[in-house]
Amino acid sequence: MNSELDPAFRAFNFSAGPAILPESVLLEAQEHLLSYQGSGMSIMEQSHRGRDYGAIHEEAVSNVRKLLGLRDEYGVLFLQGGATAQFAMVPLNLLGPDQTADYTHSGAWASKAIKEAGVVGKVHIAADTSQDVPARVPDPGNLDVREDAAYLHITSNETISGAQWKAFPRSHVPLVADMSSDIFSRPLDIGQFGLIYAGAQKNLGPSGIALVVIRKDLVERAPESVPLFFRYKTHLEANSLYNTPPTFSIYLVCLVTRWLRHQGGLASIHKRNDEKSGKLYGAIDGSGFYRGTAEVHHRSTMNVTFRLPSEALEDSFLDAADKENLKGLKGHRSVGGIRASIYNAFPAEGVDALVDFMREFEKKNG
Repeated sequence: MNSELDPAFRAFNFSAGPAILPESVLLEAQEHLLSYQGSGMSIMEQSHRGRDYGAIHEEAVSNVRKLLGLRDEYGVLFLQGGATAQFAMVPLNLLGPDQTADYTHSGAWASKAIKEAGVVGKVHIAADTSQDVPARVPDPGNLDVREDAAYLHITSNETISGAQWKAFPRSHVPLVADMSSDIFSRPLDIGQFGLIYAGAQKNLGPSGIALVVIRKDLVERAPESVPLFFRYKTHLEANSLYNTPPTFSIYLVCLVTRWLRHQGGLASIHKRNDEKSGKLYGAIDGSGFYRGTAEVHHRSTMNVTFRLPSEALEDSFLDAADKENLKGLKGHRSVGGIRASIYNAFPAEGVDALVDFMREFEKKNG
């Protein structure tokens, strides 16, 4: 099996999600698409109760546990609906009828989580940096967390604004984190968290599935009024097999987490991510033409956001980049500008290609 695809065929994919996957993962999935390990069937066609899928499922869970260093008091769940479903499942399970949940408001994705929690119960905003320019996230040591809060929710990386928590709050209540866009990008002290969740389509696999890591005692909080399917306890007790899971998506998560372990784990990936983002931020800061949009000490290693002197130049930049096979650089429709998403699987040579392109574009248009 070839270890690499033809670079002339593969674009440098800067999309924010669904996003780039490791080439070796795509090639392995391609090789076994019609017949998984000589079975004569694709893994998509096999029973989720069967031996082949069972081994994949258990390895995916094991890989997550090893990458995060999970102790026995944490459970690993694969759930449908992506992170958006978790915006509702978290308060449904953890927010009692007479309680209030604390949320930090750091941008667009935090806003969606807050809105869903408000449908379920009462919400208190512990900090709000959503309108700050340059973009930033709250100071972890300066949050208004109440003594009787049901939990504290943060969004670890705001994909749209490019602002990221570099340190996490030490909370006396369970800390819940949406880590959709930076899960597995750096080592974590998992003991700080009661629950983390992440949509798969950035650093884990294809869209439509979410990883949930939860401290097992928290699954007992769900009120009896919550339907069985929407209780974490239901899925924990069934090992994420309460209903037919998205088997092919979990298969790809298994391959991606296996790839992460082969790369040396999260410490090695973190070093690589720092080098990639550092090179790109260096090109922005060393220019009088490009302007970063996130506050320097809160800059994301996953989503590098910047602007050009005018929207017309940004349009020209995007058109020219597309012709150079640099794809997916358009900023989110709500803010515009340029966004280079350089997740774990994004190759260093793609960052080099973008930096070279940026310098040439500035020479011609600066």
